[in-house]
Amino acid sequence: MMKAERLCLLLFFKKSRINLTAQAFFVGWMVPAFLIGTICPQAIVFAQGFPSTFQNPGPLPTLSESFSFDQGKKGKELSYQEPALEKMQENQLERPARIEPSQTAETKLSSFEEYLQGKNSEKISTAIRQFGYDLFQQPTNTFTPVDAVPVGPDYLLGPGDELRITLWGKVNAEHPAIVDREGKIVLPQIGILHLAGLTFSETKNFLETELSHYYKPSEVKMNVSMGRLRSIRVFIVGKVQRPGSYTLSSFSTLINALFAAGGPSKIGTLRDIQVKRNGTTVTHFDLYEFLLKGDKTKDIRLMPEDVIFIPPVGPLVGIAGNVNNPAIYELKDKASVLEVIEMAGGLTANAFKGRIQVQRIQEHRFRTLFEGDLIDIERIPEKNIPLINGDLIKIYSVVPSRNVAVLSGAVVSPGEYAVIAGTTHLRDIIQKAGGLVYYASKEAELTRVKVTQDGPKMERSKIDLSRVMEGDPAHNIPLDVNDYIFIKTIPEWALYQKVEITGEVRYPGIYTIQKGETLSSLFDRAGGFTDEAFLKGAVFTRESVRVLQQRQLDEAIDRLEQQLLSQSASRTETALTPEAANQQKASMEQKHALLAKMRGAKAKGRISIRMEQLEKFKGMPSDLTLEDGDVLHIPERPQQVQVIGSVYNQTSFVYDPRSTVSHYIAQAGGMTKEAEEDSLYVLKVDGTAISQRQESGYWGRGLLASKLDPGDTVVVPEKLERVSWLRETKDLTQILYQIAVTAGVLIVAF
Repeated sequence: MMKAERLCLLLFFKKSRINLTAQAFFVGWMVPAFLIGTICPQAIVFAQGFPSTFQNPGPLPTLSESFSFDQGKKGKELSYQEPALEKMQENQLERPARIEPSQTAETKLSSFEEYLQGKNSEKISTAIRQFGYDLFQQPTNTFTPVDAVPVGPDYLLGPGDELRITLWGKVNAEHPAIVDREGKIVLPQIGILHLAGLTFSETKNFLETELSHYYKPSEVKMNVSMGRLRSIRVFIVGKVQRPGSYTLSSFSTLINALFAAGGPSKIGTLRDIQVKRNGTTVTHFDLYEFLLKGDKTKDIRLMPEDVIFIPPVGPLVGIAGNVNNPAIYELKDKASVLEVIEMAGGLTANAFKGRIQVQRIQEHRFRTLFEGDLIDIERIPEKNIPLINGDLIKIYSVVPSRNVAVLSGAVVSPGEYAVIAGTTHLRDIIQKAGGLVYYASKEAELTRVKVTQDGPKMERSKIDLSRVMEGDPAHNIPLDVNDYIFIKTIPEWALYQKVEITGEVRYPGIYTIQKGETLSSLFDRAGGFTDEAFLKGAVFTRESVRVLQQRQLDEAIDRLEQQLLSQSASRTETALTPEAANQQKASMEQKHALLAKMRGAKAKGRISIRMEQLEKFKGMPSDLTLEDGDVLHIPERPQQVQVIGSVYNQTSFVYDPRSTVSHYIAQAGGMTKEAEEDSLYVLKVDGTAISQRQESGYWGRGLLASKLDPGDTVVVPEKLERVSWLRETKDLTQILYQIAVTAGVLIVAF
């Protein structure tokens, strides 16, 4: 634990220390010291040392396969390159780039998820985008061709490629060679060899033949691998995001080049991307084949000076609603409704085949609508209408229907059950619900709503369940949709109601009770009190009272919060100097801390009762009728009196029956100058409270001269006027008093 944290906790516990015994009627005391300008911050520092770019790891080890003349004759031509990342021009794909964080998983509900959750709407959203273009929004380096991959046998050598030729056997040597601009290499003893235009496989065969002129294959073996690969320049023009010339790796394909240029613009086609080489179009690439079918057979490897041309976009058709991928699709040839639905991934599980709507722009002058359906569209060509540029297809969702009846009450599994009106009978759904429970009554009630021209009409009927289960048609009636069946329990059914009694009784524990049983009956069953029982200090709590007390506390604190915040807002607006504004800010923090402390006090649901010996207690007003969950604790006789609040020494003192309130306060050092003597009060051990302002009965001669019972607590409040923002705060004293009585907690504000 940090030093600042230890100091903060030490200050807190030093200020809030109260010596309490277990016999005190309140469970805990909250006497925190705050609003004295002490804040104990805890600093948490996050080190953020992530680099903005990934560093070049350097060349990877060569992954080359041994190659000999004998292996070459058998056709084994596999080889691997050794990569060497080189500094490329600014627009190269190999340029190191910042890796953006991956996008989070999509959280939008699918159409079927919305349908199952009842969130689907009959209104179809047309907020759809052109299909395929978002592919190129990914970071460029994600799609960079990797050099550390095997070089295939069909790789075409050219100027700038590096060969690594290794000999071993009678001769041990390694010869790195770079193909020059004229397409040749130079090897010792062999001389000049022209390799440009040969594939990697042809190059190895050629070198094998040339080496055999000087060495026997059994004496010298050879391995050929690729080292650093050359770069190529290509041109990307047409309807592209960033047209221009690009220097790419010789491994680059058409798709790699498209990513380098940001892909086609939305006015450029995805269906007919062309690669032109030496004035001839060598391929027509349909990106939809790649996106929808995973087919990239026409994604050819690029050659130097290739031109990639992207023509304008073709006809566009939108499809919205209940398809798996609603979007705007580009048509390559003539297309029909079924073909576009197939492009969109097909219909969703909740798509409605009974309706389809097509919006069409006629002759660039007006828009028309067509209505149809998809039922048997595969067999009826007239329904599968051809589409034209600008069409919008809407696929609707099935409309959920609630053909259910509700079964509630004394059955194993109450809930909603599907019914067929006039066919499903009452016994059917009772059996589907697992049958009746053992405490079910023989009587049930059926509620049915009938639709009339004058409005809904409700009918109720009583049903004999014994006749229903026997199959009597007069009672086992057929059900309608939206029927409500209530299976009654036997009268006044409750399995067990329990109360707890602890402390100084002969047989403490948890007891079951019956309706109307009283406290005196519980004492009798518990064997009566022990000799050490202190009846005045009995603590009786009830859950229903706790809920009521807590609601009253919350409402009082809410009112106080509104009052404090309204005062702060008005005073902040009128602050004329920075010092005044800072004071108002500190005041606001104090108010929030006080309110938070108040909200932490929870009511305990205590009812103050007057206990007597059993023979006198019977029939007294305190002989309450028990409720489920009641708890009674009979403590031992305490030996102390507590003095807390604005005194010099908050502590407990040994109880003396002759001592008065003033005597105990004097033992605590007396009241401080901040004490509010007129607001002095005593929390009695029986749960009641006596204040200085009470002027009747035994206490009329003055609280200071009064004698106490063991376990009582003397509370000396502080003056609220010494804090400026509390001078105008109404009812704060009453709220703090209420918390002390109902929650057993004293909140000393200052």
